[in-house]
Order: sequence, then C-alpha cells, then structure tokens
Amino acid sequence: MQIDLIHEARRQAEICNACRYCEGYCSVFPSLHRERAFSDGDITHLANLCHNCRGCYYACQYTAPHEFDLNLPKALAEVRQDSWKAHAWPNGFGTLFDRSGVAIAAALVLGFALIFALAQTLRPESGEGFYAYMSHGLMVAIFAPAFLLPLAALAVSLRRYWQSVGGGMLTLADFWSAIRSAGRMKNLEGGHGDGCNFEDEDRFTHARRHFHQATLYGFLLCFAATSAGTILHYGFGIEAPYGLFSLPKLLGVPGGLLLCLGTAGLGWLKTKADPNLGAPSAWGGEMAFVCLLFLVSATGLALYAVTGTGAVPVLFPLHLGAVLAFFLLTPYSKMAHGFYRLLSLAMEAKRARQADKV
Repeated sequence: MQIDLIHEARRQAEICNACRYCEGYCSVFPSLHRERAFSDGDITHLANLCHNCRGCYYACQYTAPHEFDLNLPKALAEVRQDSWKAHAWPNGFGTLFDRSGVAIAAALVLGFALIFALAQTLRPESGEGFYAYMSHGLMVAIFAPAFLLPLAALAVSLRRYWQSVGGGMLTLADFWSAIRSAGRMKNLEGGHGDGCNFEDEDRFTHARRHFHQATLYGFLLCFAATSAGTILHYGFGIEAPYGLFSLPKLLGVPGGLLLCLGTAGLGWLKTKADPNLGAPSAWGGEMAFVCLLFLVSATGLALYAVTGTGAVPVLFPLHLGAVLAFFLLTPYSKMAHGFYRLLSLAMEAKRARQADKV
C-alpha cells in the first residue's frame, strides 16, 4: 500500500481524535476515539469502515482554508481504494480496472455479447425458452467457472486484508451485528438520524441510504431467484422457462426492479456529489461498476418482457455478456467493497465487545 496515503490519513485521524466533535456521526469515530495511536492496519480498518457520507467534512471547522486542511472522507477513501487494489489477487488487476474501468467493462460486455451471439448458431435441436437459443450444458460450462473462480480470487483478497488489519477470530455475534448494520445501512443514517449530505452539503437526505438498500436487496433477490431456479432444475427436475408465479420469477422480477432503481439512483447521486471528497482517480471505475450492474438488471427485465419475440436473439447475448463481465470483474470492482465493509463492521463489533469488558 502507498505509505503517503496512510501517513496523511493517520495525520488527520490524530487531529479528529483530539477534537471529537463528530463522535456520534458513524462507526468510524467510536472506533477512532478508542485508540491513542494508529498502526497501518488501524488506518486501513477505519478506511473500510467509512461509508463516505461526508457529514464529518461539512461539519468540520478544520477544513481548508484552515491550516490543518482536513478532508477525512477523501483521505479514508483513498486508503480504502488503495487497500482493495493492494490486496486484490492476481496482483495488478485492481489497479487496471481502477484506471480504465469504463473501457474495460464496455469492451468485455460487447466482446462477450458478440461471442454469445455467434454461439447461437450452434442452437440445440430441442429446447424451450432461452434453451432454444443456447443449451443448458453450454451455459453451465461457461458460467460455473466464471462464478467460482472470481469467488476464489475474492477469498484470497479478503484473507490478505484480514491479515493486514490483524483481524483475529470473530464470533457469530460479531457477524450478526455486522449483517444487521449492513442491512439497515446504519452508517448512512447520519449522526442525528437525518441521513447524510453526500450530494449537497446543506441538504440531509436518506436518498443514498435508500438507493443502497434497493441495490443490496435487489441483488440478493436476484441471487435467490437464480438459486431457486438451480434447485428446481437439479433437485426437482423442473426446467426453465418458469411462469410468472414461480419462485424464480417472484424473486427475480422485484429484485431486478429494485436493482435498476438502486443503481440508477446511486449513479445519479454520484454525478451530483463533489468528487474531491472521495477518491477522484477511482470515479470512473466506480461509475463503471454501477452502470454494469444496472445493465445486468435492465437487460434481464427486458429479456423477460420480450420472451417469445424476435428481440430475444439480440437481447439474450447482451444480457449474458453483461452477466459474465460482472462476474469476472467482481474481485476488482466496487463489488468487493461490500465484503471488505462487512468484515470491517464485524471487526468493529468485536472491538466494541472487547472494550465493554474492560
């Protein structure tokens, strides 16, 4: 990791620790105020605990033009982004996506879509629904490795991160506390429960929190829909296509709608927010991830809407290309931040529990 980023974040954290004006704003400040000195691992933990709501910046009396020149959201965002790149495996992929995320995502989606379009010429002799365009066996052969290999790469990255912050053993209670906090988006509620001012310093709203929740729960519903379809196929011999009132559709359609709403909202807020309060160099990669996730959900819904029409051979390869690109880029895109943040919330629950015993 870059030493200068850690050094600057440590300088600002020490000033914040002396001031303590923002003590109730989010989980960062109780964790920060619990320490007297900050190791590199402590700074990395604080960075991944930060949700970049920016409330502390707008409330701070030591921002520029004050000589202290505090910008804690930016300092932590840069350390956080650097930690994802430093721990990514294989090394270097995170930096590449961070620098050219939009171009990489677009090239992969279009390239994979073209390959899938060409693969449709090898149509199976029989099959219903989407299996009339591409066999089930071929899709499994492509997407099973594309799902499992990125998970393995992400597991290596998380292990590296956990070692760097000195995580140690966690209890089920620590994980449960982290899951509850992530589910509520507690750290986006603001210090007084009025929300955060991510996009406008004078306006506190829950918009970012709600769009994050829509994205999270939409993604989980879509994943549950895919899992339900897999169980129906292999466990009960019930093959796709599934009707509107089947479990895959009852989960997948609302999930897709929530995912479209959430990602569109997050992208919109990102265009309104000050990029200098985050990691400016990562703006393109973050926006590429949001757009890619929106494309996955939008093409999935559109594909369901045009089932049985001549539009399927065009939309089907595009949707599969977007899904495949999303899977392969997961360990190097902002999707990884959800896993890092869950671990940081669990670690904070552990530290708070230990502090209560002292």
